[in-house]
Amino acid sequence: MILGSMAPRRRWLLLGLVALAAVALIAAGAVVITRLTGDSKPGGAPVAGSPTPSPVATPTPSPSGPPPGADITGPLNLLLVGVDTRVSVPGWEPHADAVLVLHVPKGLGQAYLFSLPRDLLVDIPAFPKADYKGGKTKLTHAMSFGSRVPGKPKQPSTTQGYELLRSTVSGYTGLRIDAGAVLTFNGFDKLVDTLGGVDIYVDQRVASLHRRPDGRYRESAPGGYKGPQQVYEKGNQHLNGWQALDYARQRYITGGDYARQRHQQQLIRALTRKILDEGLARQPDRVDQVTAALGDTLVYAGGPRIVDVAYALGGVPENRFTLVGLPGSGVGKGSAYRGEQLTNDGRKFITELRAGRADAYLAAHPTLVVKN
Repeated sequence: MILGSMAPRRRWLLLGLVALAAVALIAAGAVVITRLTGDSKPGGAPVAGSPTPSPVATPTPSPSGPPPGADITGPLNLLLVGVDTRVSVPGWEPHADAVLVLHVPKGLGQAYLFSLPRDLLVDIPAFPKADYKGGKTKLTHAMSFGSRVPGKPKQPSTTQGYELLRSTVSGYTGLRIDAGAVLTFNGFDKLVDTLGGVDIYVDQRVASLHRRPDGRYRESAPGGYKGPQQVYEKGNQHLNGWQALDYARQRYITGGDYARQRHQQQLIRALTRKILDEGLARQPDRVDQVTAALGDTLVYAGGPRIVDVAYALGGVPENRFTLVGLPGSGVGKGSAYRGEQLTNDGRKFITELRAGRADAYLAAHPTLVVKN
Protein backbone atom coordinates (compact mmCIF):
# COMPACT_ATOMS: atom_id res chain seq x y z
CA MET A 1 0.00 0.00 0.00
CA ILE A 2 1.36 3.43 -0.89
CA LEU A 3 0.82 6.43 1.35
CA GLY A 4 -1.44 8.18 -1.14
CA SER A 5 -4.07 5.50 -0.67
CA MET A 6 -4.40 6.07 3.08
CA ALA A 7 -7.44 7.88 4.44
CA PRO A 8 -6.50 11.52 5.20
CA ARG A 9 -7.25 11.20 8.95
CA ARG A 10 -5.13 8.06 9.29
CA ARG A 11 -2.31 9.69 7.32
CA TRP A 12 -2.26 12.61 9.69
CA LEU A 13 -2.64 10.52 12.79
CA LEU A 14 0.53 8.62 11.90
CA LEU A 15 2.37 11.92 11.46
CA GLY A 16 0.97 13.05 14.80
CA LEU A 17 2.57 9.96 16.32
CA VAL A 18 5.92 10.57 14.64
CA ALA A 19 6.05 14.16 15.82
CA LEU A 20 6.17 16.02 19.41
CA ALA A 21 4.21 13.30 19.66
CA ALA A 22 7.07 15.74 18.67
CA VAL A 23 4.31 17.70 17.01
CA ALA A 24 6.94 19.59 15.05
CA LEU A 25 7.77 16.50 13.06
CA ILE A 26 4.21 16.52 11.76
CA ALA A 27 5.13 19.55 9.73
CA ALA A 28 8.54 18.24 8.76
CA GLY A 29 7.21 14.87 7.69
CA ALA A 30 4.33 16.53 5.91
CA VAL A 31 6.68 18.25 3.50
CA VAL A 32 8.19 14.90 2.56
CA ILE A 33 4.87 13.10 2.32
CA THR A 34 3.03 15.86 0.49
CA ARG A 35 5.67 15.74 -2.21
CA LEU A 36 5.74 11.95 -2.27
CA THR A 37 2.00 11.90 -2.95
CA GLY A 38 2.33 14.51 -5.71
CA ASP A 39 0.25 17.20 -3.97
CA SER A 40 2.92 19.85 -4.53
CA LYS A 41 5.66 20.73 -6.94
CA PRO A 42 8.49 18.21 -7.42
CA GLY A 43 11.89 18.90 -6.01
CA GLY A 44 10.95 19.14 -2.36
CA ALA A 45 12.31 21.04 0.61
CA PRO A 46 14.66 20.13 3.44
CA VAL A 47 13.26 18.65 6.60
CA ALA A 48 13.17 21.29 9.34
CA GLY A 49 16.21 21.19 11.57
CA SER A 50 18.11 18.70 9.45
CA PRO A 51 21.85 19.33 9.92
CA THR A 52 22.55 18.47 6.28
CA PRO A 53 19.42 19.32 4.27
CA SER A 54 19.04 17.66 0.90
CA PRO A 55 16.33 17.90 -1.73
CA VAL A 56 13.60 15.28 -1.77
CA ALA A 57 12.62 14.14 -5.25
CA THR A 58 9.16 12.82 -6.02
CA PRO A 59 9.56 9.07 -6.61
CA THR A 60 7.46 6.84 -8.82
CA PRO A 61 6.21 4.06 -6.53
CA SER A 62 6.74 0.58 -7.91
CA PRO A 63 3.78 -1.78 -7.48
CA SER A 64 6.17 -4.71 -7.18
CA GLY A 65 8.60 -3.10 -4.74
CA PRO A 66 8.15 -2.68 -0.98
CA PRO A 67 7.05 0.76 0.26
CA PRO A 68 9.37 2.89 2.41
CA GLY A 69 9.52 1.62 5.97
CA ALA A 70 8.45 -1.90 5.02
CA ASP A 71 11.27 -3.30 7.14
CA ILE A 72 10.05 -1.42 10.25
CA THR A 73 7.82 -3.91 12.06
CA GLY A 74 8.24 -2.77 15.65
CA PRO A 75 8.61 -2.40 18.40
CA LEU A 76 9.50 1.24 17.72
CA ASN A 77 10.52 3.80 20.35
CA LEU A 78 10.84 7.54 19.70
CA LEU A 79 12.37 9.99 22.19
CA LEU A 80 10.76 13.43 22.02
CA VAL A 81 12.48 16.31 23.84
CA GLY A 82 11.57 19.92 24.52
CA VAL A 83 14.55 22.06 25.58
CA ASP A 84 14.75 25.23 27.63
CA THR A 85 14.07 28.44 25.70
CA ARG A 86 17.31 30.01 26.87
CA VAL A 87 19.24 28.07 24.24
CA SER A 88 19.11 31.41 22.39
CA VAL A 89 21.56 32.81 24.97
CA PRO A 90 25.15 32.37 23.70
CA GLY A 91 26.83 29.49 25.49
CA TRP A 92 23.64 28.37 27.28
CA GLU A 93 23.62 24.60 27.79
CA PRO A 94 20.31 23.02 26.72
CA HIS A 95 18.24 21.47 29.50
CA ALA A 96 15.61 18.82 28.77
CA ASP A 97 12.46 20.36 30.24
CA ALA A 98 10.09 17.90 28.53
CA VAL A 99 11.07 14.26 27.98
CA LEU A 100 8.50 12.04 26.26
CA VAL A 101 8.72 8.49 24.96
CA LEU A 102 6.46 7.19 22.20
CA HIS A 103 6.32 3.37 22.21
CA VAL A 104 4.76 1.47 19.31
CA PRO A 105 4.65 -2.31 19.99
CA LYS A 106 5.46 -5.03 17.49
CA GLY A 107 2.86 -5.10 14.75
CA LEU A 108 2.51 -1.28 14.87
CA GLY A 109 -1.20 -1.44 15.71
CA GLN A 110 -1.19 0.86 18.73
CA ALA A 111 0.95 3.49 20.47
CA TYR A 112 1.64 4.72 24.00
CA LEU A 113 3.01 8.15 24.90
CA PHE A 114 4.40 8.76 28.39
CA SER A 115 6.53 11.44 30.04
CA LEU A 116 9.47 11.11 32.37
CA PRO A 117 9.91 13.79 35.08
CA ARG A 118 12.66 16.27 34.27
CA ASP A 119 13.91 15.86 37.86
CA LEU A 120 13.84 12.05 37.78
CA LEU A 121 16.89 10.67 39.59
CA VAL A 122 18.70 8.44 37.13
CA ASP A 123 22.12 6.93 36.50
CA ILE A 124 23.71 8.95 33.70
CA PRO A 125 26.44 6.91 31.99
CA ALA A 126 29.94 8.18 31.28
CA PHE A 127 30.16 10.13 28.04
CA PRO A 128 33.73 10.64 26.79
CA LYS A 129 32.65 13.04 24.00
CA ALA A 130 31.80 15.59 26.69
CA ASP A 131 34.43 14.51 29.23
CA TYR A 132 31.56 13.47 31.52
CA LYS A 133 32.46 10.75 34.03
CA GLY A 134 28.91 9.63 34.80
CA GLY A 135 26.85 9.87 37.98
CA LYS A 136 23.40 9.74 39.57
CA THR A 137 21.50 13.00 39.16
CA LYS A 138 18.41 14.57 37.56
CA LEU A 139 17.40 13.45 34.07
CA THR A 140 17.33 17.02 32.72
CA HIS A 141 21.10 17.28 33.29
CA ALA A 142 21.86 14.46 30.84
CA MET A 143 21.14 16.86 27.98
CA SER A 144 23.24 19.68 29.41
CA PHE A 145 26.19 17.51 30.52
CA GLY A 146 26.22 15.73 27.16
CA SER A 147 26.13 19.00 25.22
CA ARG A 148 29.52 20.17 26.48
CA VAL A 149 32.15 20.20 23.75
CA PRO A 150 35.70 19.98 25.14
CA GLY A 151 37.70 23.05 24.19
CA LYS A 152 34.56 24.97 23.17
CA PRO A 153 32.89 26.06 26.43
CA LYS A 154 30.60 28.58 24.72
CA GLN A 155 29.49 26.28 21.91
CA PRO A 156 27.33 23.49 23.38
CA SER A 157 25.94 20.87 20.99
CA THR A 158 22.23 20.03 21.31
CA THR A 159 22.69 16.96 19.09
CA GLN A 160 25.50 15.68 21.31
CA GLY A 161 23.41 16.37 24.41
CA TYR A 162 20.60 14.33 22.92
CA GLU A 163 22.99 11.37 22.54
CA LEU A 164 23.63 11.22 26.28
CA LEU A 165 19.96 11.81 27.10
CA ARG A 166 18.99 8.96 24.75
CA SER A 167 21.46 6.59 26.43
CA THR A 168 20.19 7.61 29.86
CA VAL A 169 16.52 7.12 28.98
CA SER A 170 17.28 3.78 27.34
CA GLY A 171 19.17 2.62 30.42
CA TYR A 172 16.36 3.67 32.75
CA THR A 173 13.44 2.26 30.75
CA GLY A 174 15.12 -0.72 29.15
CA LEU A 175 13.74 0.43 25.79
CA ARG A 176 15.91 0.74 22.68
CA ILE A 177 15.49 4.28 21.33
CA ASP A 178 15.16 4.11 17.54
CA ALA A 179 14.85 7.81 16.66
CA GLY A 180 13.98 11.13 18.22
CA ALA A 181 13.46 14.85 17.89
CA VAL A 182 14.49 17.92 19.85
CA LEU A 183 12.33 21.05 19.72
CA THR A 184 13.07 24.35 21.42
CA PHE A 185 10.12 25.94 23.16
CA ASN A 186 10.43 28.92 20.82
CA GLY A 187 9.78 26.51 17.97
CA PHE A 188 6.70 25.16 19.74
CA ASP A 189 5.38 28.72 20.14
CA LYS A 190 5.84 29.37 16.40
CA LEU A 191 4.20 26.09 15.43
CA VAL A 192 1.01 26.81 17.39
CA ASP A 193 0.71 30.34 15.99
CA THR A 194 1.24 29.16 12.43
CA LEU A 195 -1.57 26.64 12.91
CA GLY A 196 -3.87 29.43 14.14
CA GLY A 197 -3.87 28.45 17.79
CA VAL A 198 -5.15 25.32 19.48
CA ASP A 199 -8.33 24.29 21.32
CA ILE A 200 -7.74 22.46 24.59
CA TYR A 201 -9.66 21.49 27.70
CA VAL A 202 -7.92 23.09 30.70
CA ASP A 203 -8.45 20.55 33.47
CA GLN A 204 -7.54 22.81 36.41
CA ARG A 205 -7.11 26.51 37.07
CA VAL A 206 -3.51 27.49 36.24
CA ALA A 207 -1.95 30.84 37.15
CA SER A 208 1.18 31.68 35.15
CA LEU A 209 4.40 32.28 37.03
CA HIS A 210 6.02 33.93 34.01
CA ARG A 211 3.48 35.88 31.93
CA ARG A 212 1.13 38.82 32.26
CA PRO A 213 -2.35 38.72 30.68
CA ASP A 214 -1.05 40.71 27.69
CA GLY A 215 1.72 38.17 27.05
CA ARG A 216 4.59 40.26 28.38
CA TYR A 217 6.93 38.64 30.87
CA ARG A 218 6.41 39.48 34.54
CA GLU A 219 9.13 41.43 36.29
CA SER A 220 11.65 39.63 38.47
CA ALA A 221 11.37 40.34 42.17
CA PRO A 222 12.99 38.98 45.36
CA GLY A 223 11.68 35.45 45.76
CA GLY A 224 10.00 35.29 42.35
CA TYR A 225 8.06 37.66 40.09
CA LYS A 226 5.64 40.54 40.49
CA GLY A 227 2.77 42.03 38.53
CA PRO A 228 -0.51 40.72 37.06
CA GLN A 229 -0.62 37.05 36.10
CA GLN A 230 -2.11 35.33 33.08
CA VAL A 231 -4.68 32.81 34.33
CA TYR A 232 -6.00 29.77 32.46
CA GLU A 233 -9.43 28.96 33.83
CA LYS A 234 -10.82 25.43 33.88
CA GLY A 235 -12.85 24.58 30.78
CA ASN A 236 -12.52 24.67 27.00
CA GLN A 237 -10.01 27.30 25.90
CA HIS A 238 -8.50 28.52 22.62
CA LEU A 239 -4.80 29.28 23.14
CA ASN A 240 -2.36 31.10 20.88
CA GLY A 241 1.34 30.23 20.68
CA TRP A 242 2.67 31.96 23.77
CA GLN A 243 -0.37 30.92 25.82
CA ALA A 244 -0.08 27.25 24.84
CA LEU A 245 3.63 27.23 25.65
CA ASP A 246 3.11 29.11 28.92
CA TYR A 247 0.28 26.81 30.04
CA ALA A 248 2.30 23.67 29.27
CA ARG A 249 5.35 24.96 31.18
CA GLN A 250 3.70 25.70 34.54
CA ARG A 251 4.72 23.30 37.29
CA TYR A 252 4.22 25.35 40.46
CA ILE A 253 0.58 24.30 40.48
CA THR A 254 -1.55 21.62 42.09
CA GLY A 255 0.06 18.36 41.01
CA GLY A 256 3.45 19.97 40.35
CA ASP A 257 5.57 18.58 37.53
CA TYR A 258 3.24 15.61 37.10
CA ALA A 259 0.38 17.98 36.26
CA ARG A 260 2.71 19.76 33.83
CA GLN A 261 3.55 16.46 32.12
CA ARG A 262 -0.19 15.75 31.78
CA HIS A 263 -0.83 19.18 30.28
CA GLN A 264 2.02 18.74 27.78
CA GLN A 265 0.57 15.42 26.64
CA GLN A 266 -2.93 16.91 26.33
CA LEU A 267 -1.54 19.78 24.30
CA ILE A 268 0.23 17.36 21.96
CA ARG A 269 -3.03 15.50 21.40
CA ALA A 270 -4.92 18.78 20.83
CA LEU A 271 -2.37 19.86 18.22
CA THR A 272 -2.60 16.50 16.47
CA ARG A 273 -6.39 16.85 16.31
CA LYS A 274 -6.01 20.40 15.02
CA ILE A 275 -3.87 19.20 12.13
CA LEU A 276 -6.23 16.31 11.41
CA ASP A 277 -9.31 18.55 11.39
CA GLU A 278 -7.62 21.19 9.24
CA GLY A 279 -6.77 18.65 6.54
CA LEU A 280 -3.25 20.05 6.31
CA ALA A 281 -2.14 17.24 3.99
CA ARG A 282 -4.32 18.70 1.24
CA GLN A 283 -2.79 22.17 1.62
CA PRO A 284 0.87 22.05 0.51
CA ASP A 285 1.25 25.83 0.86
CA ARG A 286 0.24 25.58 4.53
CA VAL A 287 2.67 22.70 5.03
CA ASP A 288 5.49 24.86 3.68
CA GLN A 289 4.38 27.75 5.89
CA VAL A 290 4.42 25.62 9.04
CA THR A 291 7.81 24.11 8.21
CA ALA A 292 9.33 27.51 7.43
CA ALA A 293 8.11 28.80 10.80
CA LEU A 294 10.03 26.05 12.58
CA GLY A 295 13.35 26.95 10.97
CA ASP A 296 16.28 25.58 12.98
CA THR A 297 14.23 25.17 16.18
CA LEU A 298 13.72 21.48 15.33
CA VAL A 299 16.43 18.82 15.18
CA TYR A 300 15.49 15.34 13.95
CA ALA A 301 17.90 13.19 15.91
CA GLY A 302 18.75 10.32 13.62
CA GLY A 303 17.22 6.90 13.18
CA PRO A 304 14.98 5.86 10.26
CA ARG A 305 13.91 8.52 7.79
CA ILE A 306 10.76 10.41 8.77
CA VAL A 307 8.95 9.12 5.71
CA ASP A 308 9.91 5.51 6.57
CA VAL A 309 8.53 5.89 10.09
CA ALA A 310 5.39 7.55 8.69
CA TYR A 311 4.71 4.66 6.34
CA ALA A 312 5.38 2.13 9.10
CA LEU A 313 2.92 3.80 11.48
CA GLY A 314 0.19 4.04 8.86
CA GLY A 315 -1.90 1.33 10.46
CA VAL A 316 -2.16 2.84 13.95
CA PRO A 317 -5.88 3.56 14.55
CA GLU A 318 -6.79 6.89 16.11
CA ASN A 319 -8.42 5.23 19.12
CA ARG A 320 -5.25 3.24 19.88
CA PHE A 321 -3.10 6.28 20.72
CA THR A 322 -2.93 6.20 24.54
CA LEU A 323 -1.51 8.92 26.78
CA VAL A 324 -0.08 7.54 30.04
CA GLY A 325 0.75 9.53 33.17
CA LEU A 326 3.38 7.92 35.38
CA PRO A 327 2.98 8.87 39.07
CA GLY A 328 5.99 9.70 41.19
CA SER A 329 7.16 11.32 44.39
CA GLY A 330 9.98 13.48 45.68
CA VAL A 331 13.28 12.10 46.93
CA GLY A 332 15.27 13.83 49.62
CA LYS A 333 17.93 13.48 52.25
CA GLY A 334 16.79 15.13 55.41
CA SER A 335 15.15 18.38 54.32
CA ALA A 336 17.15 18.57 51.09
CA TYR A 337 15.29 17.85 47.85
CA ARG A 338 17.26 15.64 45.44
CA GLY A 339 14.75 14.92 42.70
CA GLU A 340 11.89 12.58 41.77
CA GLN A 341 11.29 8.86 41.58
CA LEU A 342 8.45 6.95 39.93
CA THR A 343 6.08 5.03 42.19
CA ASN A 344 5.83 1.24 41.98
CA ASP A 345 2.82 1.63 39.66
CA GLY A 346 4.80 3.92 37.35
CA ARG A 347 7.86 1.67 37.21
CA LYS A 348 5.72 -1.44 36.73
CA PHE A 349 4.00 0.15 33.71
CA ILE A 350 7.37 0.42 31.94
CA THR A 351 8.13 -3.22 32.81
CA GLU A 352 4.75 -4.35 31.46
CA LEU A 353 5.17 -2.17 28.38
CA ARG A 354 8.44 -3.91 27.53
CA ALA A 355 6.75 -7.29 28.02
CA GLY A 356 3.86 -6.41 25.71
CA ARG A 357 1.27 -6.35 28.50
CA ALA A 358 0.56 -2.61 28.66
CA ASP A 359 -3.15 -2.87 27.81
CA ALA A 360 -3.84 -5.37 30.57
CA TYR A 361 -1.86 -3.29 33.07
CA LEU A 362 -3.70 -0.07 32.16
CA ALA A 363 -7.04 -1.88 32.41
CA ALA A 364 -6.10 -2.79 35.99
CA HIS A 365 -4.72 0.73 36.68
CA PRO A 366 -7.11 3.06 34.78
CA THR A 367 -5.96 6.17 36.67
CA LEU A 368 -2.71 6.06 34.67
CA VAL A 369 -4.55 6.84 31.42
CA VAL A 370 -4.58 10.59 30.70
CA LYS A 371 -8.05 11.83 29.70
CA ASN A 372 -9.30 14.95 27.89
